[in-house]
Order: sequence, then structure tokens, then C-alpha cells
Amino acid sequence: MSHLPTLVYDLALILIMAGVVTLLFKKLQQPLVLGYIVVGIIAGPYIDLLPSVTDKTNISTWADIGVIFLLFALGLEFSVKKLMNVGASAFITAFTEVISMLIIGFIFGKIVGWGNMESLFLGGMLSMSSTTIIIKAFDDLNVKGQKFTGVVFGTLVVEDIVAILMMVLLPTIAVSQQFAGFEMIESLFKLGFFMVLWFIVGIFVLPSFFKKVKPLLTDEMLLIISLGLCLGMVVFAVQVGFSSALGAFMMGSILSETLEGPKIEHLIKSLKDFFGAVFFVSVGMLVDPNILFEYWGTILLITFVVLFFKPICSALGVLLSGQSLKIAVQSGLSLAQIGEFAFIIASVGVSTNVISSQIYPIIVAVSVITTFTTPYFIRLSDMVYEKIQQNTSKEILEKIEKVSQGTRVLNKETDWRLLLKKTAGRDIIYCVIIFTINAIAFRFLGPLLENFVPEEWVKIITGIIALIAMAPFLRVIMLNKGNVELFQKLWNQNYFNKGGLISVVIFQAGLAIGFICTVLAKMFSMSQKLEILVALGVFVIIGLSRHILRSYNKIERRFVDNLNGRNEDVDDEKTLKHSFDTHLIDRNIHMAEMVVPVNSSFIGKTLLETNVKQNFGVTIVKIIRGSLEIDIPEACEVVYPQDVLVVLGNDEQIASFSSFLDVENRKLENSVKSDITLESIWIEPDSVLCGKSILQSGLKDEVRCLVVGIERKGKSMMSPHYTMVFEAGDLVWIVGDKQKLYAFLKKK
Repeated sequence: MSHLPTLVYDLALILIMAGVVTLLFKKLQQPLVLGYIVVGIIAGPYIDLLPSVTDKTNISTWADIGVIFLLFALGLEFSVKKLMNVGASAFITAFTEVISMLIIGFIFGKIVGWGNMESLFLGGMLSMSSTTIIIKAFDDLNVKGQKFTGVVFGTLVVEDIVAILMMVLLPTIAVSQQFAGFEMIESLFKLGFFMVLWFIVGIFVLPSFFKKVKPLLTDEMLLIISLGLCLGMVVFAVQVGFSSALGAFMMGSILSETLEGPKIEHLIKSLKDFFGAVFFVSVGMLVDPNILFEYWGTILLITFVVLFFKPICSALGVLLSGQSLKIAVQSGLSLAQIGEFAFIIASVGVSTNVISSQIYPIIVAVSVITTFTTPYFIRLSDMVYEKIQQNTSKEILEKIEKVSQGTRVLNKETDWRLLLKKTAGRDIIYCVIIFTINAIAFRFLGPLLENFVPEEWVKIITGIIALIAMAPFLRVIMLNKGNVELFQKLWNQNYFNKGGLISVVIFQAGLAIGFICTVLAKMFSMSQKLEILVALGVFVIIGLSRHILRSYNKIERRFVDNLNGRNEDVDDEKTLKHSFDTHLIDRNIHMAEMVVPVNSSFIGKTLLETNVKQNFGVTIVKIIRGSLEIDIPEACEVVYPQDVLVVLGNDEQIASFSSFLDVENRKLENSVKSDITLESIWIEPDSVLCGKSILQSGLKDEVRCLVVGIERKGKSMMSPHYTMVFEAGDLVWIVGDKQKLYAFLKKK
């Protein structure tokens, strides 16, 4: 090779420098992201001490690819079920924080003299916390087993979705130069429509495809196919007017629902790391140190806004979601930084020429500063909480607790809320499918038929085909399938429910008839009254057809099987009646795993001899020893080196036991082995447990479950004696295998 491309030279420079700097940052126990940014600054055009990149255009292209793979990997870690399982607490916290910081950021931008668009983008950037930095800080500080981390992780999941929405909406606002209007509403509707459509088609097609070709798949083929799907979705997303990042995220989230999702995530990890490193290096290249010195005052002020207002807004959201004051303080201080999504949003603003290029290095500088402060904020959260308790009057603390308790009551799922939520969710999905069928039929199928049938028959045949394809989904909208039991329960509850339920039925029927009318209007030229009469006739035919219902059942069964492919027992999460939050809100009780070191003083002793309950307050509820799993171990069970102990306790107890063992504790939900969970159930008058003692119930002997607490008439009793009798109205906390517990209660 006589001539070396500049791209090779630039990559060699970047990777060598990145290797040296990241080793230094690893030694200093700092996030690697900061190391990449520092490399970018050093290799950028503004510092001449070392060799610089010769062709920034090539690096920018690679950085764009880096964003695609970062979002693709994020989508693989995300799933719709995961979003549904984060609970109301994460949604309320995230939206409270995002909306508050959008407003605060916009106001601050106007105060320092920035324009409307720059101020709006500033609010969007300040509202995004850093998943990478927080996970790194939690690992370094060994707090992932504490309860507040679950709230923080759930909030980050929701924030990621909000960030995706911002990446679509902010450019639309920037182009139209308006904060509201038809363009933004149209863009939002279009985004929602395509996200639902992509998800439905992807879940219906891709898992089935992977199942059929699984015998032929190798790791190499799976990597090529998944990357092809990712880039194909990127191209499609750009063609319909969205960002490449959105397309990558959507394909990742679709593939995450397949059985191959974990393997794909593993296969692309190296690509994600490589291109991600190039992206963060390119971020550093845009930083002019002279601008940092020139705008140091603005940087410090924005840093103050992040470090002061972000914890307050986040903590307020946690409180409003029904969590305790301590959890609110810990979560708020953990979210006090801005991260990688801020860079992406800033790059969108720069590329659309609506924000000054000087803002980019300012945001990077603020991100770097808040990254350094994050571990200290998390470490100081307990002290801050204690100071708040000491310096706050008892009346105010009681009011805060009342607000928290009131939110828990409001968040309780009622039958009406559940019916409306399920109905609205189904209607949105079916409307998207029906609308898509209608559009495909008359935009693509109709012109194709013109080559084969007479012109006067084209619209009629196209309409008939569209109605046949739409019929299964119209039938389900009419009958409100899936909500029959809930509908009947509300109907029989009281007289006042009947009017509301009839309104729901009328709305569902009107929706179906409306779709039929839209097709008939394209097929024939007729009066409106005649059109409605014909639509009613079609409505009745579809409603009476059992064949159409069977067709829908096949479609639905395939979709549900694909959706639940990675978790065949997903529906069993709803089996325990009146199941409450599994983390015992008021007591911070949860489970964590700890590996017994080879030099532990516990080795060779029985659980009775270790006396962990009396010394540390924790309960050992499971031992994992290689492939052997011992649920609710007996007191005579001996502890061996490298045993994984699943322990139950609050934050302080688990931290104390972890320090004694001199090991890191891991949050139980991250385990791939353990299926033991902490559940809470109501004891109703007709329950088989009502009137029996803990010993008589058979919970421990038959299903190896342990009763760890009972709440009775507002009073909590932890570690109840085995002679205690269950009473109607008790809220019982049980540790064990949820599937075995459900089977036991169902059998009884």
C-alpha cells in the first residue's frame, strides 16, 4: 500500500491516545467516558501540543455510526415489559424531573440572554441524567443492593424514552420556530403511530423468523442479520422523517423481545464500545478550551442549576410517587448530573443551526463537572437525609409523609382505571393496524390492480380486500375482547356503573363503524345516510362471524407467544391477588446476593452457628451452591466457600453484613440464577390461610416459603413466631419461589 488513507492515521491516533488515557482514568477510578472526552480535546484542532486528527469529516461519520450503535444497544437493554414493570413511581419521578428542568433550563437560558430555541434546548439537555455515570457510581460505591437504586434505574428507563421523544420533537420545533402548532402535533402523532406500528410488525414477524431459522444460525450470521435489521430500520426511519437514532433504538427494543435478544446484545458489545468511544472522542474534539475560559461563569452557573435544582426536582417526583423521604433524598442526589443524551441533543441543535456552536463545549464542561460530583452526592445522601430530619419540624415531616401515603392510595389500581387503561391500549393498537391496512390497500394495492382489472372495479375490489383484512381487528374492537370479566364485574357492582359502561360500548361501536365508513366512502359515491346504513350492515356481519373471531384469535396467539418468548411465565406475575409492591415501601426491606469469600470465618459453620439474624438482622433465605439451590435453608445447613447467600433485610442491615463479609452485595433482580422473590398478599375471609397458624399453613414445609412479616391493623410484626395465626385483613410478606407459592395457593 503506497498511500495510507487519512482515516487509518486518525483512528490509530485516537485509539492509541484513548488506550493510554483510559488506563489512567481507570487507575483513578473515573468513568471511561470522561477519558474519551479528554482524548478528543487533546486530539482536536484547538491544541497543538500533540498530533491532531487530519480529517474531522471522517471522524464525524464514524461518530454518527457510534450514536446508531449506542442507541441500538440501549434498545436491546430496553423492553416494553421492562417499561411497564418500572411502575408508577418511575414515571412520576421522571416526568416531574423532566418537566421541571425543562422550565428551569428555559428560564435560566433567557436570564443569561440566550434565544428561545437555545433556552429550550438547554432545558432538554439539563433534564437528562446519565445512565452510564450512575451505574458506574453505584458499582464503585457498592450500593446496588439498596432500594433507592431500583427507583433510580426505573427513572432512567423512562428518561431514555423521553430523550428519544426530545430528539424528534426539538428539531421540529426548531424548524417551525414555534413552541406549539400543527407541525409539532403532527410530528408527535406521526411518531406515536410509527412507534406502535414498528413494534407490532416487529414482534409479529421477527421472533417467528428467528424461530424458523434458529437451526441454521451461527453467531456470525446472527450478528450480520441483526446489524442489517438495525441499519435497515435506520434508513427507513430517516426516509419517513425521523432521526437515525430513533430507528436504531426501535429495532433494538424489538429484538430485545426475541429469544436471541441477549445473544445479540453480547455480540454487538464490542462494536458498541468501539463506535461509542469514537463518538465521545468526537464530542471532545468540538470543545474549544478558549471558550471554556471565556464562558467559565456561565459554566459554573449551569453547573449550580444542575447540582441544586435537579436533586430537588427529582426528590419531589419520588415523594409524589409515594416513596419515603429517605428514598427521595437518595434518588434525587443520585440523578444530579447530565450525560450522554445531552451531547446527542446538543449535536441535533448544532446540526439544525438553531443553537450556537459555543453551547456544545459549555454543556460538555458541565457534564464533566457533574460527573465528578456524582459519587460524592450519592455518598453524602444519608447524611443529607439525617440533616433534613434534624432541622425540619415534626409537623412538616408528617405532612410530607401524608403526601407520600396519599399518592400510594391514588396510585392504587381501581377496576374502572384498569378497564379504561386496557381498552385505550387495545384501541390504539388496533386503530394503528386498521389505519395501516387502509393506507396500504388504497395507496399501493389499488394502483397495482389497475393493471389487471377494469378501472370501475379497482376501488370496489380494493375496499373489499381492505375490509376483509381489517375485519378481525374490527370484531375485537366491537366486543371489547379481553375485558369481559372486568366489564361484567363493574356492571354487577352498582347501578351507576351501567351508564359509563354503555358509553364505552357505544364508543367502541362508533369507532368500528367509522373505520368501515372511511372504506365505503372510497369504494362508492353514496349519500351519508346510505353510507351509515351499509356500514351498520357490515358491522353486524363482522360481529356475527365466528370465522373472523377465530382468525383474530390465531393472530393474537402468535403475537402473545412472540412477545412472551423470553419469559413464558410472564402472566404469572399477576397471579397473586392484591399483590403489593415487592420492596416494602416503609421499611426499605429487600433482598441481595453475597458470595462467601474463601477466607470467611463463616466457612464450615452451620447457619445456626453463624447467628446472622441476631448479629446483623438479616435472614438467609436461599443458598446457591453451583447448580444446587437451597430455598429457605435449615439451621443445620453448613456454609461453604463461594456459596451465594441470598439475604433479606433493610439497607443498613445488608450493608453491615456485606461489610463483615468484605464482599460486594448484588441486587437480587440482576441475578440470572435465583428465582426467589419477596411477595405480599392480603389474607381475605375466604382464604385457605385464614385461621391457620404459620406452622399449620404448610408454607415452609410444602413450598419452602418463609413468612417474614405481617401487617395487622396498621402495625407491622417482623419475623413473626410460627404459632401466629393468620387473620382476615392481614398483609403478609412471604419469601420464596413465586411460581411454587402460586401453585400451592391455587391447589388449596
